Amino acid sequence: MNPRLAAARALAVVLNGKASLGSSLPPLLDKVEQRDRGLAQDLAFGTARWQPRLALIAEKLLQKPFKAADRDVEALLLIGLYQLFYTRIPAHAAIGETVACVDKLKKPSLKGLLNAVLRNAQREHEALLAELDRDPVLHTAHPRWLQKALKAQWPQQWEAICAANNAHPPLILRVNRRLGSRGDYLAELRRVGFEAEPCSFSSDGIRLLQACDVTTLPGFAEGRVSVQDEAAQLAAELLDLAPDQRVLDACAAPGGKTCHLLEAEPSLAGVVAVDLEEKRLVRVRENLKRLGLEAELIAADGRDLAAWWDGKPFQRILLDAPCSATGVIRRHPDIKLTRQADDIPALAKLQGELLDSLWQTLEVGGILLYATCSVMPAENSENIAAFLARTPGARELDIAGAFGIKPAHGRQLFPQVDGHDGFYYAKLMKIAAAPRG
Repeated sequence: MNPRLAAARALAVVLNGKASLGSSLPPLLDKVEQRDRGLAQDLAFGTARWQPRLALIAEKLLQKPFKAADRDVEALLLIGLYQLFYTRIPAHAAIGETVACVDKLKKPSLKGLLNAVLRNAQREHEALLAELDRDPVLHTAHPRWLQKALKAQWPQQWEAICAANNAHPPLILRVNRRLGSRGDYLAELRRVGFEAEPCSFSSDGIRLLQACDVTTLPGFAEGRVSVQDEAAQLAAELLDLAPDQRVLDACAAPGGKTCHLLEAEPSLAGVVAVDLEEKRLVRVRENLKRLGLEAELIAADGRDLAAWWDGKPFQRILLDAPCSATGVIRRHPDIKLTRQADDIPALAKLQGELLDSLWQTLEVGGILLYATCSVMPAENSENIAAFLARTPGARELDIAGAFGIKPAHGRQLFPQVDGHDGFYYAKLMKIAAAPRG
């Protein structure tokens, strides 16, 4: 399959609100020649990253919007604009190859329109940008609701957050401390030609200075190293793990943190990893197997204690709650297309329900670490404030460190160019059981 056609078909599904690129693109990549898969992936993800800008430019050039039935041609237009504005692909190739894909979509009546719009974009490139640059959506390449929310909630940081969201994410590794030290692995990387440096805040983290196929890294297949962002690596340290503790990893998929907990404290009594659906646990199982680790995996709704909890309390709980993922937009740029403003209060409600339910499984004296990859206060500090207000047996513990900032509750990390993702942590201790009703 033509890489532009594959990217357009994957993107059209996202534009229709039916899937993410993470699910729509892989089956199509399987149909693309190996040598062209990188291009197809870049076209899909790059177009999603800049879609708020590209959509405004398209709107300016079109006399009327595409019909819903022609979302695939609209996706081709955006991909063509992405090539013209954000890649080094020669304009004649960008336009010619993209327009040719219309034949495969069997919509010949739209071929002339697509060709004319892309050629106009090529001619009017500078004028278009100059005319639209005053619009904050074009300037930040974020949907209007998100740009306004970030500006209102983080007036000092919002522009840096947007800039980091639009940057390409670094490749961060987590060294398996059970199999060797970070220093030794860094030295080995350099010996075999990989440029890398230690992360600033995670003691197990390494940043590769150039992306690569991770399967080519020394010892990857043997479990010596895994891919995990630095912010996510902080969870294992913040949980204050110790031998013989029973640990719950709630909303565990894809299992990076589950594995890190077991690497960080090999003498745990056990780890129970819960996630909503069995298919989401497949990745958890694969990661555990590669690393030679064991955990009890349960497919269940964390709120439905009767369905999965055996009544034995946990000394530590990691609740990596479902969230808006607004801190990892650079890794999943289609979030800009799929997430809406009214998702935030709905997610905050779900997060609160998970907190209330899982708190019942925590031993008095135990610690629950609440985490999201969001930068929205409603999902983070405001959510924790509400939980503390309704839970007299809960006490917040301070999170020290040079990372992030300290809002009213917890610690908020913003995405950093060449650094960690956006993340939030709050550390809660159970000082008393709930009174019996």
